[in-house]
Amino acid sequence: LTIGYVEDLNRVNVNDLKNFFLRWYGPNNATLTVGGDVKTADVVRLVEKYFGSIPAGPAVQKVVVDAPKLATDRYVSYTDNYARLPLLSMTFASVPNYHTDMAALACLAQVLGQGRTSVFYQQLVKNQLALNASASNQLSELSGEFSLSVIPYPGKTLAEMEKLVRASLDSFEARGVKDEDIEKFKGGIEATLINGLQSVAGKVSQLAAFQTFTGNPNKIGELLKMYTAVTKEDVMRVYNEYIKTKHCVIASVLPKGQENLIAAADNYKADSAGYKAPDYGYAGLKYAKPSDAFERKQMPGNGANPVVKVPSFWKKNLPNGIKMIGTENKEVPTVNITISIPGGHLLQAGDTSKVGLAAFFAGMMNDDTKKYTAEQMAVELQKLGSSIRVGSDLDVITFSVQSLKKNLDKTLALLEERMLNPLFTEEAFKRDLKQRLESLKQSKTQPSAIASGVSAKINFGATNILGMSQNGTESTLKNITLEDIKNYYNRYMTSQNTRVVIVGDVKQDDILPKLGFLNRLPNRKIEFPAVNTTPRVVEKSKIYLVDVPKAAQTEFRVGYATGLKFDATGDFYKAGLMNYVLGGAFNSRINMNLREDKGWTYGARTVFDGDQHSGDFGFSSGIKAGATDSALVELMKELNGYAKNGITEDELKFMKSAVGQRDALRYETGLQKAGFIDRILEYNLPADFVDQQNRILAAMTKKDVDGLAMKYIRPEKINMVLVGDKAKILPGLAKLGYEIEELDAEGKSQERRGF
Repeated sequence: LTIGYVEDLNRVNVNDLKNFFLRWYGPNNATLTVGGDVKTADVVRLVEKYFGSIPAGPAVQKVVVDAPKLATDRYVSYTDNYARLPLLSMTFASVPNYHTDMAALACLAQVLGQGRTSVFYQQLVKNQLALNASASNQLSELSGEFSLSVIPYPGKTLAEMEKLVRASLDSFEARGVKDEDIEKFKGGIEATLINGLQSVAGKVSQLAAFQTFTGNPNKIGELLKMYTAVTKEDVMRVYNEYIKTKHCVIASVLPKGQENLIAAADNYKADSAGYKAPDYGYAGLKYAKPSDAFERKQMPGNGANPVVKVPSFWKKNLPNGIKMIGTENKEVPTVNITISIPGGHLLQAGDTSKVGLAAFFAGMMNDDTKKYTAEQMAVELQKLGSSIRVGSDLDVITFSVQSLKKNLDKTLALLEERMLNPLFTEEAFKRDLKQRLESLKQSKTQPSAIASGVSAKINFGATNILGMSQNGTESTLKNITLEDIKNYYNRYMTSQNTRVVIVGDVKQDDILPKLGFLNRLPNRKIEFPAVNTTPRVVEKSKIYLVDVPKAAQTEFRVGYATGLKFDATGDFYKAGLMNYVLGGAFNSRINMNLREDKGWTYGARTVFDGDQHSGDFGFSSGIKAGATDSALVELMKELNGYAKNGITEDELKFMKSAVGQRDALRYETGLQKAGFIDRILEYNLPADFVDQQNRILAAMTKKDVDGLAMKYIRPEKINMVLVGDKAKILPGLAKLGYEIEELDAEGKSQERRGF
């Protein structure tokens, strides 16, 4: 646990904190990496100035621990007040990071429990015995954990699931490791390592980690050799060494009231009575102040804002209505392609009895095709280190493709098969429907998901398609038939107004012929039903309370529908700038108040969101339950203060500098570039819209920001959705003077309370 147990945190005092920093936070125990558009000599000079005079701390030696050994299986259990379904976890002692067996164990985890072709998926998920079954090998500095995790279908006990997992392991032994398994693993590893180098942050974080833990900043070369050298024999060897002959910790996570589903009675409890902490060397530590010719309390000033280099791009409109845009990027040998076909959630605006159809359809587009089963397709993609994912959004169905340059042709052949030859089977439909229904049940146990769903209904209206979940409800999903899925494909797959975005190491003249199969899409116009985008009027600020008994924190969703649709240079863009110092950044007023000053949350943000159809303003955060009423008071104070008094000159200066520097990192990776140029295509933006934004930012005055704050920050007319422990938070909320309406997890009214 990186954060720690609450009882330990409550026991810590300021001297413990000081000792920790004095013991471990010395320059001799640190690695500093710098990457980007900088000059080496300048970096060295600044590092010497700010870090060179800091005295070394106590020496830090590498810790060596014995590998954990269990004499028998340890059964432990935990009752979760919020869970709707149980979970079984079986954890075996593994190896530390950079151990020579880490590659073979990673391959073993993939074979057992990652993807449609894995043993667990085939044995448990596909046979509808488990909703989810996975395997992972988690590596830490001193040790590792090989974990098997299963969520059963309702009706199965965890004792039954343990037997099924062990039976699946037996079937793996009989099956063995195949050449195909090794080929898939190696293809995926190469792509993962290359994709991790797309951003400056990805590069320097790898350099830092490799230097810190291995002493070799260029460890990536050795790792690639290690992974590509894995054999079938290696994988079976680590299975026999770390899994087959070893005991494990078997944890049962149980929904409250369903303790009878336990795998086995607990037979282990950690005994800390005789524990004695080791000598960490905290005695006699003293702070040695650096001897400097400058004042460390004074923050160094920023340099000039960087000139944002947006990607250059090409555009092409095809006769069949397809709109293409692309940018060439040779930094890494990868290609990203996104194909967005008009459709999605909004198509159900005229018949909300089948809301969730678009998402259901997109999910089934990831299933079998005429030439490949879903498992066979997954195998081919894994061999190539490629991915093809189909998803649904508000007004599009999206095909997202990632490929290494050398494997692009083979990947596009699989994309063609997936797009043009889907095979919608009754078996896959029933399986997907069952999984979607169970997933919906799970979401009703998650306060964050409940809060977001209820907030949308309050802001846009429960009967408005904009207020409905794109995943549908239990009743709407049950209304959907296999024929509906087929009809969606036959009616709404089209080339007209389809957007195609290409980013990566490929030229326009090379990629266009490769995408020729898109000409086979029907050229039909998609007629969207009418959608009511008029903002729902908020007469007065009001609390909507959803009870989640014993919740440790309260999920806040405070906001309203603004009517501000996306625009690149108008009020929507300017409102985002205005919001920056209110709640749009870590250093914003709201986050500094609720997190840094009060310590009530890990993060608090406000945002203006918008698309072609609608827009909203919202505050979101998870707040300590005991501070719910106080946090709401502080939030409303911040909103009122900003709406009334606006921004300060210092905040305005900070905003201009921070936004300029933030934007310099917005177009680094292939996916970031794809998102950027896709927006140009979707909203028909001019090529110089970023320059226009920069001019707007530079020219913005305090008067401009204050006017926007007064116009769009409306604390007196705002919806306050709070999801938490009613018994704990209602008494305090009742004293604040707001009307309180109690809702269930689906946003349906329970009763009203006026205070």
